Formats: sequence, structure tokens, C-alpha cells
Amino acid sequence: MNRRTFLRASTGTAAFLISNPLCLFGASPAEGPSVEEPSVGIDRHRKGTLELIVRDSGGKPLPNLEVSLEQVRHEFLFGCNFFMFGRCGSQELEDQYRTRFAELLNYATLGFYWRNYEAQRGAPNYDYTDRVLEWTKSKGILCKGHPLVWDHPAGSPGWLPRDHDEIRRLSNNRVREIVKRFAGRLDLWDVVNEAVHLPDKPNKTTMAEWALAEGPVNYVAQHLQIAREANPSARLLVNDYRIEPAYLRLLQRLKAGQAPFDAVGIQSHMHGGPWSDRKVKETCDSYASLELPIHFTETTLVSGPRKGPGENWGETTPELEEKQADATVRFYSLLFAHPAVEAITWWDFSDRGAWQGAASGWLRKDMSPKPVYEKLRALIKGAWWTRATARTDAQGRLSIRAFYGTYNLVDRRDGKTRAQFHFSRKSTGPVTVNL
Repeated sequence: MNRRTFLRASTGTAAFLISNPLCLFGASPAEGPSVEEPSVGIDRHRKGTLELIVRDSGGKPLPNLEVSLEQVRHEFLFGCNFFMFGRCGSQELEDQYRTRFAELLNYATLGFYWRNYEAQRGAPNYDYTDRVLEWTKSKGILCKGHPLVWDHPAGSPGWLPRDHDEIRRLSNNRVREIVKRFAGRLDLWDVVNEAVHLPDKPNKTTMAEWALAEGPVNYVAQHLQIAREANPSARLLVNDYRIEPAYLRLLQRLKAGQAPFDAVGIQSHMHGGPWSDRKVKETCDSYASLELPIHFTETTLVSGPRKGPGENWGETTPELEEKQADATVRFYSLLFAHPAVEAITWWDFSDRGAWQGAASGWLRKDMSPKPVYEKLRALIKGAWWTRATARTDAQGRLSIRAFYGTYNLVDRRDGKTRAQFHFSRKSTGPVTVNL
């Protein structure tokens, strides 16, 4: 359930959820017509036949050479928001938060909410982002900024003037400055967040007043164009929680008007329980019609009971942790199996500081891992991870089925890593490695 409808619906459902906390997971995830088992799609879309040619430093093929191929990174983006970096309360908790994040994930979302990021006009908090990017780079973690533009109170600073021309100038300049400043270090952006609601349910903010006057299409398109000009190499997303025909129509209009965006952002906050298999497939198929990659940008399933309306959640429980783990594994498997999806971002990594105060994390407040963390690690770094040993033929060639990603090539004669290469779903022809 999305953020807004979650709050509206919570009052009417609170009593039922309080007395029946497991109803959050009561519906069968496979309701409706049958959906192909994820393992079939995963093998078809996330693995390929890796044809490798191994040569010496002079370019001569190396025959009959035994090597190990050790995957070090997925091409697919498995991520989470990284909002608790430097904010965990103690060095011990901080170390566990960072260590477990880096052990499992290759992708992090960093916050750029205008109200807090530039609480004082003209003084954005660049230093904090610089520190985060320095650490993530050291761990090989790709980052995305979220969000540059949002009409929510979090995206409308208190000092923002009421003059629409001035708001336009300030918002456009903010996008331009931030995207240009971080180019090369931060090249993925949720440029505009949640614009579909504007015509019927705008926020009561100064930013929303201007956005409504601009109209959703122009409001989104102008910021996309500015972001593209600021960094032509950046990958730009439009992101929304209203997974309904109005969102698809907005994206179609943006695309028809040649607004520059590279992927579709879909939120999937499931505080009310997991989506059915059918809803997952139909959502992916619907937005795949745009012929752009799909990013699931904000995904949540909780492991604590609903206690009442608002931010009123109970602590995580062992029984609900198991339910959370099983539902998350199913959801991730379905998305990993769909060819249009290229990224999944969880929301939040730990219960400490989690949105709505809900037990939505993969870690508890003390940073110990829940079952969902262990089960996903068994997939992301286990069943969906390639480790293989093979021997080259007389022409220095070998062939194996492998997950798309980055690999180390280890010479079995001395156990040393001799090369690193990338095997992509877009690869054509053999990959050549010179030792």
C-alpha cells in the first residue's frame, strides 16, 4: 500500500489488523490465474551462456587452462535506501549497519529531500552526501539520488517564496546544480516524485501550488530536461506510488513529448500485505509496454503488528518475521524473473529509523539480521550467484551458463586472480580476457 492511501485506509482497518496481525499475510500470493514459476524466467532472463576466450598477455590463446570464475557483483541492482548512514546512534550499530548492507547489496538510494537537505536557503548539505559517496565507492555500491523534485512537505522548504516564477527558477536551479555537482559519482536520479496525484489530491504546500499551476506533464518534463542537460550521461527516472492508468498515461505523454527519462519508477509499499503474483505480473507487463526498464524504487513488507491509525506499529515478532521473509522472497523472485525489471530497492534496511515507525527492515533495531535478510542472502549471493571451475579447450575457449554480472578469473595453477571482466545481458559474442 502506498504512503497516502495507507494513512487514509488505516483508520477503518486498524481494529481488524490489531486483533488479526497475521491477516497482513493472509491472502494467497498466487491468487488468480497461474503465473509462470519464477525459476523459469530467472534462468531465461538473468543467465546466459558465457563464451570466454582466455589469452596470455601477448594475445596468444591459453589451451587446457583450468580457471575459476567467481562472481563479485550482479548486473541486476539489489538495493535499499541508505538513510541511516552516520545516524545509527553508536559506532557498534553503525558498523553492523554498514557491514551487512555491503555484504548483500550493490545499490543504495540517498536522500535529497529539499526541506531538510537545504533547511537554510543557499546551504545544501553536500558534505554529508560526499561522505556517503566516498564510503559506497570503496565498497563498489552504485548510488541513486531521491528525490530532486517533490510537492510533499518534505520537498517544499519553509523558506520557499509564493511567487511561481521564483519557485520555477529555484527548483530548476536546484536540479541543475545538484545533478552537475555529483556527475560521475551519482548518475542515477529519481528526478520527479509522485506527480500523478496533482490534479485531484495535491499536497497543501507552496511547491504543490506551483506544480498544479504548471500541470503534471510540464512540471515533470522541465525538470527531466534540465537534469539531462546538466549531465547527459545520467539515468533519469520518474517515480510514483499510484500504480494505475493515470500514471501510465502521464509516462506515455512524457515519452510522446520526448521528455528525457530512462526508466520507470514503481513504488510498492505493502504494509497491508504482499501483492498477488497476478498483480506483480500485470504491473510489470503494463509498464513494460513503454519499452523502458522498470525500477521498483520503494518496496516494503512489515514484520510487526498494526496497533492503530497513524504511525502506530508494534515491534517485530518472530512469527511475522517468518511471514515477511517468505513473502519478500516470493516478491523478489517474481521481479527478478521479469525481463523488464532491472532494480529493486527496499525501504528501509533496519527497523531503526524506518519510515512510519514500522518494523519494515531486514535488520532489527539492534542491527541483528531477521530471517528475510538470511533468506535473501541465500538467493542473491547463493542460488542467484555463479561460482564455477572450467578448463579451456585447444583454442583457449570455455563455455558455461552464468548469471549476468562482474567476475574475477582465478588461475587454478596458483590460486591468484588474473583478470576481472563483465558479462552483460547486452553482450554479443565471446568475452576475451588477457591474463
